[in-house]
Amino acid sequence: MFLTAPLLLGLAVLSIHVWAIQMEFVDISKDLDYFAVSVEFAVAWFNSGNTEEQAYKLLEVRRAQQKSWTMIYLMDLDLGRTICKKHDEDIDNCPLQESPGERKVNCTFIVDSRPWFTRFTLLNSTCQQI
Repeated sequence: MFLTAPLLLGLAVLSIHVWAIQMEFVDISKDLDYFAVSVEFAVAWFNSGNTEEQAYKLLEVRRAQQKSWTMIYLMDLDLGRTICKKHDEDIDNCPLQESPGERKVNCTFIVDSRPWFTRFTLLNSTCQQI
């Protein structure tokens, strides 16, 4: 009887630890469809919140991760300022701005993606100039 209580407590602690590990971010392919759409959302969100007139475009995906058992994505993105305005069409093909107006930023975004509802939520973002 006295041994069953510590054994049950040990199993409970172990199962909580295993559950917490499963909720960590794991590396995924940068080409995963839902991840790619989440990247587009993050870049659009950055441009809409930026006070500059020029649009930024994706230069490189440095990290692509997904929280286990969810559609929450963690991404590190390098963005570059283009010569195009924010609301111009086809920003992906717009040339980058060159010196002296050249500017690049590295951003980390966490996006909760529900693409089947066309619903994306930015959970966290940080950016710094590179």
